[in-house]
Amino acid sequence: MADVEIMQTVQTEVKKTKKVKKSTSSKRRESEIQISEVEVDASIEERGGEYTKAMDKDWHSGHFCCWQCDESLTGQRYVIRDDHPYCIKCYENVFANTCEECNKIIGIDSKDLSYKDKHWHEACFLCFKCHLSLVDKQFGAKADKIYCGNCYDSQFASRCDGCGEVFRAGTKKMEYKTRQWHENCFCCCVCKTAIGTKSFIPREQEIYCAGCYEEKFATRCIKCNKVITSGGVTYKNEPWHRECFTCTHCNITLAGQRFTSRDEKPYCAECFGELFAKRCTACVKPITGIGGTRFISFEDRHWHHDCFVCASCKASLVGRGFITDGPDILCPDCAKQKLM
Repeated sequence: MADVEIMQTVQTEVKKTKKVKKSTSSKRRESEIQISEVEVDASIEERGGEYTKAMDKDWHSGHFCCWQCDESLTGQRYVIRDDHPYCIKCYENVFANTCEECNKIIGIDSKDLSYKDKHWHEACFLCFKCHLSLVDKQFGAKADKIYCGNCYDSQFASRCDGCGEVFRAGTKKMEYKTRQWHENCFCCCVCKTAIGTKSFIPREQEIYCAGCYEEKFATRCIKCNKVITSGGVTYKNEPWHRECFTCTHCNITLAGQRFTSRDEKPYCAECFGELFAKRCTACVKPITGIGGTRFISFEDRHWHHDCFVCASCKASLVGRGFITDGPDILCPDCAKQKLM
């Protein structure tokens, strides 16, 4: 409610008075009262009369009346609004606010508490939930309702995903995607170190510092057990550093090289041939089979595909009949000539 001035008129008897005219056309527009000064009525001056002193002016008692209902204000309390006098009843009907809580007029003798174009009696300014008086207390508003601080927090305030407590005014809030934490609650779930502005890794609703995440989840080399930060080799569904994936026998790196395995262990081609491969009867070199090399076996002897030739004419015996002559093999023609 706007500040108003409540006045009481005083009636006084004098020897000399003035007549006042009021412009009725300006009354509904709430304009200023037009006051005109006229000649003094001699008969009134001679016999004296009563006048009302109000609003720093002198009025005939019958002329000082309510701007709304024209009832005399002489001897009555009245309210001045926009330089016009109103009786208490008219002022409250026209200008007073309605209380949001009890829906009654907030009269001039009541304290009007307002918030965002809404008004309450002092006794009606209560928390919607617990009905605690909110006079001179902090409060919050939601959906046209007002709440004390505690009720507002319990109903509507956002809560920390770490401790579950509400964020009080002035509290620093750490946010990531749709989640939020108090600054002290935003910490690694393993070592409890505050993350602050450091890097972190989220995993299944938990937050990890880089060190703890690597310790718990990062891929580790099967050989040295250290974290593989980049690159790496997978062999038998197990991770290796490139530099750790070496020949079991000579330790030469196998990354990007041809290799084979024996007893689940990797070997370079040379070491595998030297250690495990059959040897060609002709050239005595290992028959590794790497790269699709074909070989021929007969009894307990083995030959490279290209080494399986007639000992006499050097013709390939692959797919042909042959005759053994001690350590040698001969084509049929050379065998006949040798027997003749």
